[in-house]
Amino acid sequence: MQWLKVILAGLIEVLWVTGLNIADSIWSWTIVVIIIGLSFFLVISACKSLPVGTVYAVFVGIGSVGTVIVDMLIFGDPLNIIKLMLICLLVIGIIGLKLSTSEVESQ
Repeated sequence: MQWLKVILAGLIEVLWVTGLNIADSIWSWTIVVIIIGLSFFLVISACKSLPVGTVYAVFVGIGSVGTVIVDMLIFGDPLNIIKLMLICLLVIGIIGLKLSTSEVESQ
């Protein structure tokens, strides 16, 4: 359940980072701030029972990869082989870190 919070927080991070790019009124900025708070709330609550370093790496990795993908799909940022290789390297690193970390989840 805690890892689901981390994944959800990472996906929400993509929303607020994208929101930073398009916010243009007090209401849109207010929504962005609320989404930032939700994202950090989920990460902080997951860190209470999971290893903080791994949680942070997974959270930031999901946000980074997701933001790059959103930039390419929605905002027309070009895809090149170096960017693709670096995204793959980041995903491999996140998976490796997750697999190499032993955690004892407390309920």
